[in-house]
Amino acid sequence: MNARRFLITGASRGIGHATAVRMAANGDTPVGLARTVPQDFPGEFLAVDLADRNATDDALRKVLSNGPIDGVLNNVGIVNPQGLGEIKLDQWDAVQDITVRTAIQAVQAALPGMKDRGWGRIINISSLVSLGGVAGRSAYGAAKASLEHLTRTWAFELAPSGITVNDVAPGPVGTELFRQNNPPGSPGEARYLAMIPMGTLGTVDDISAAVCFLMSNDAGWITGQTLRVDGGASIGTSSLL
Repeated sequence: MNARRFLITGASRGIGHATAVRMAANGDTPVGLARTVPQDFPGEFLAVDLADRNATDDALRKVLSNGPIDGVLNNVGIVNPQGLGEIKLDQWDAVQDITVRTAIQAVQAALPGMKDRGWGRIINISSLVSLGGVAGRSAYGAAKASLEHLTRTWAFELAPSGITVNDVAPGPVGTELFRQNNPPGSPGEARYLAMIPMGTLGTVDDISAAVCFLMSNDAGWITGQTLRVDGGASIGTSSLL
């Protein structure tokens, strides 16, 4: 099989970086976009502030000038936790913008080439939080729920074009950022573990494996789906309350 070129937003660490490593090991070329350039990125990387739509547009033009994109992983996002009474509208807008607008912008850039080739993959990263019931996550949950809706809509639109669109919804994952806020043995970690029937946090490799499967030829008849990779946390939504 010919190597493919996959675009990843938010690729400098966590799920995005782990997915790039797995893609490269599979013989494909990850193309990363993020503000911070990692020292060990295993493919092409372009530093860009994805919160700036004009800079994002310029970066996407540069990416495409170096060759076609066969798939897009919409991974970038921010949380900004706030209870209802404390929500600042500018911060609400920022969460929606970088999560949803960036996804639309990246897909629109890659879409013409994927349509021309009759093959493409679009993967959105949503969250267990999209199911609701997590205090302080109004903006984040709404943005991730938007990605799940867009997954179904885009899958329906693009099915005749040979392009699949799916979503991976992680539960609590032990990323660097998670560990900064929830060290091992902390009350925060215990609260998250109590949500997960399997009793363990996910890893970035758990999520990257799901993403790379959905990017593969083997997943060619799967589209419009949300794959919840969460140790069973979504089985009973009461665990979120």
